[in-house]
Amino acid sequence: MYPRISDLIADIFGINVPLPIQSFGFFVALAFVAVSFVLVAELKRKEKLGKIPTTVKRTLRGGHIKVVEWIIGAIIGFALGFKLFETLLDYTAFVNNPQEFILSARGSIFGGFLGVAISLGLKYWTYYKEKKKYKQPTWEETVVRPHEHTANLIVYGAIFGLIGSKIFHNLEYIDEFFKDPIEALFSFSGLTFYGGLFVAAIALIWYANKNKIKPLHIMDTTAPGLALGYGVGRVGCHVSGDGDWGIVANWGDKLPNFLPEWFWQYRFPHNVINEGIPIEGCVGHNCFILENPVYPTAMWEAILGILIFVFLWSIRKRINIAGVMFSIYMILQGIERFFIEKIRVNSVYHILGREITQAEIISFVSIMIGVVGVIYFYKNKKRFLEY
Repeated sequence: MYPRISDLIADIFGINVPLPIQSFGFFVALAFVAVSFVLVAELKRKEKLGKIPTTVKRTLRGGHIKVVEWIIGAIIGFALGFKLFETLLDYTAFVNNPQEFILSARGSIFGGFLGVAISLGLKYWTYYKEKKKYKQPTWEETVVRPHEHTANLIVYGAIFGLIGSKIFHNLEYIDEFFKDPIEALFSFSGLTFYGGLFVAAIALIWYANKNKIKPLHIMDTTAPGLALGYGVGRVGCHVSGDGDWGIVANWGDKLPNFLPEWFWQYRFPHNVINEGIPIEGCVGHNCFILENPVYPTAMWEAILGILIFVFLWSIRKRINIAGVMFSIYMILQGIERFFIEKIRVNSVYHILGREITQAEIISFVSIMIGVVGVIYFYKNKKRFLEY
């Protein structure tokens, strides 16, 4: 396993380059890049079909900077300077544990005030340039094409997806939350996909309505990208060994041999959460390996997520009924997650004498919503063809 990108570079090239980049975070960033490319392509296609119109945005140019803008600029400048200057002074501590460093109270007061000065200086320079161009405050109208919403959609999805995934994870592991609420809320681990999907969907529907875009088209447009992003993100889970693995593998004497053993069961050496038993002779961080091999479910989900993307991408031009694409995505994602849950390590609920996980419940609901959606949209085909 490679908890940090530095570990991967060291293993491949034999050199130590101290980079404060966690492997999981790196693949999450790659997932967002992949989603962006897919989203841009789909938004452009929907624009050509006349499904998503261009909009007009009015912006006040040459106006005075509001007090609240000065305050927000100062706060952001101080926060960035406070941490960045301290990073330069103690880069080793930052590299060794970026999460702990960022969330700690460590920082440079001098760097903070320098950050304020730079932030407010840039804000005033922007205002000064606009004031030279616009002698008096002027409302300027610009045409916004559908694919130009991509950055906002990604940001809204990321922020509210993170909030939702944290909320649902802490509900699933409520005991851990009460033991250490601060760690549970602000750690970079502990994310529940369906919680993120649910809250992000609400945010994107709100954004669509605000920008006069019909929500079903946004949902259909994001479906392939969601599958791809999920698949790429799961690669990060596997590479870093973040604990998102299965139960102890119980193949016995029936281990399939047409693929390498690590595809079927793995012990996750040097995993990022330091789970298992110490690795003999290992010195430094992440020197643990699982005592027993487990199912590498994150890798399997990565493959399935990418396959779902390929399928959705291949059928997207043949589906002209609004809402159907996202409904199909809900069915496929739900089926994939429901069956993976059977062999994953999870918190279990006891309902009517049966054990069931939060993700199994939501997966089942997802499948039902998808099935009902496909039936409903097809039964009202004429309406949603013209939607």
